[in-house]
Amino acid sequence: MSSQLFSPVDIGPVRLRNRIAIAPMCQYSAAHGQANNWHLMNLMQFGISDAGLVMLEATAIEPRARITHGCLGLYDDDTEAALRRVIDAARAVAPQGTRWGIQLGHAGRKASAQRPWEGRGALGANENPWDTEAPSAMPFADGWHTPRAMQADNLARVRDRFVEAAQRAVRLGFDVVEIHAAHGYLLHQFLSPLANRRDDAYGGSLENRMRFPLEIAQAVKAALPAHVALGFRITGTDWLPGGITVEEAAAFATALKARDVNYVCVTTGGVAHASIKAVPGYQVALAEHVKKASGIVTRAVGMIVEPEHAEAIIADGQADLVAIGRAFLDDPRWAWHAAERLGAVDAIQYPPQYERAGAPHWRGAALLRPHEAAAVA
Repeated sequence: MSSQLFSPVDIGPVRLRNRIAIAPMCQYSAAHGQANNWHLMNLMQFGISDAGLVMLEATAIEPRARITHGCLGLYDDDTEAALRRVIDAARAVAPQGTRWGIQLGHAGRKASAQRPWEGRGALGANENPWDTEAPSAMPFADGWHTPRAMQADNLARVRDRFVEAAQRAVRLGFDVVEIHAAHGYLLHQFLSPLANRRDDAYGGSLENRMRFPLEIAQAVKAALPAHVALGFRITGTDWLPGGITVEEAAAFATALKARDVNYVCVTTGGVAHASIKAVPGYQVALAEHVKKASGIVTRAVGMIVEPEHAEAIIADGQADLVAIGRAFLDDPRWAWHAAERLGAVDAIQYPPQYERAGAPHWRGAALLRPHEAAAVA
């Protein structure tokens, strides 16, 4: 069987060995933005997974850009040094050809929040909160901080911080820099009419709402060397009346492509509370629309769990690669098992220390989890 999922793909100057990306997933475990042993463990296990691209979690471009006190940062020499220790170790154990990406972002009005296991709300007065900023002085929800509406000097500062963080990422040897413009964070807030009520050149029409994110794209692209790919995570829909539509997402992707952005990852929601039915592949059709309308390399994401489903997404041309998150948390060997199920074992590089557990040497044992084995018996 010839697996499309395990075929190579180019995202601009970067070739991936396969079309599997480990999605950026916040760990909320940093101290003052600095990576630590939790990140070391997490990224080393993902490093040996043989996913074509391993994406680091959303990483703040300055302290006030963090979502929570525990968010990873890349904004000074200390955060850079801490991340260097971790990424160097993860890269050292990864199979040859593994590519590494980092997602840079600013939380905007969703900053100064509690970690998920602390309540997910805005930080209280006794929790060391910080001032937030956004396109407009509108809180994310009832009980959240009211952000300061950003002025020209704030926009310039944030643009410069994105560039500086990207330059630090290059020094750390990342192959891919991804800008977070989704999930209700700052650049998504500029793009969505639900959060952007400005009456200047950065609000109103789609052209105006795209202006600041496109300025970020141009500035970061200019700062990256030719061998580093630039991507954007974008919103396919806000799932709410008056919000971003898939047609607007396609227009944004087209504008990004015109500015030499190499790919987009299409996700949804997060700018305001919405009812979302998250079923397997619930966002894939949006990625397919964006891919066909814009022609840009497109990554699909969202409840993609089964290898056969991931294979079909690629084989049917719905997306060029898939990002898988929760399934890799559940099973860091997801790519190995996918290769076994899709008849593509030869495409996987097992660490030699673990080869005795692979299907060629212990056929069948690696394929079945206990509940699956019971069902077969």
